[in-house]
Amino acid sequence: MEEDSGDELGALVERARGGDEDAFSAVYTLVHPRVLRYLWTLVGDDAEDVASEVWLQVARDLGRFRGDGPGFRGWTATIARNRAMDHLRGARRRPATPTPVERLVDLAVSQDGAGTMAATDAAIRLIALLPKDQADAVLLRVVLELDVATAAKVLRKRTGAVSTCLYRGLRKLAEIVEKNDRNGVIEMRAPALKDAK
Repeated sequence: MEEDSGDELGALVERARGGDEDAFSAVYTLVHPRVLRYLWTLVGDDAEDVASEVWLQVARDLGRFRGDGPGFRGWTATIARNRAMDHLRGARRRPATPTPVERLVDLAVSQDGAGTMAATDAAIRLIALLPKDQADAVLLRVVLELDVATAAKVLRKRTGAVSTCLYRGLRKLAEIVEKNDRNGVIEMRAPALKDAK
């Protein structure tokens, strides 16, 4: 996957706001894979349907967006989260079972290429072990590459609360990896932390 700098994305968004279809296509290409992976964690198999709603809203409201590349990623993540929550409320259900990790890995591989399969697989499996609030913080920070303040806006939480969830989530992940280094096998059960409830 091609990496974007905030400046590059910001310039593309500005051109797209002016009606440049090629710039909008480039924005979509840069941002969509991360948004889709994030949606898979929220709505499972309905992620592609929700993603289409996200991009319809982005296209409709792009003229009102003001900000830079990182701001655009945060704005898009907020739209994605809102559309996902609307979808879940409309269906009057929550996913009974989490999305199988293999589906997330397949999605990541199809977007990033086979070279990142093992790393993506391991990361998704590890993040899936975390409590929901910690997983949300880690996904927004790592998968969507949002800063903590933007992630807090997306989650409608205080920055300090998101920082705490991120810290605890990353600490749990570090403990799992450390245990893996000692044992040579990843234990698919998160270790309990004394101070993380």
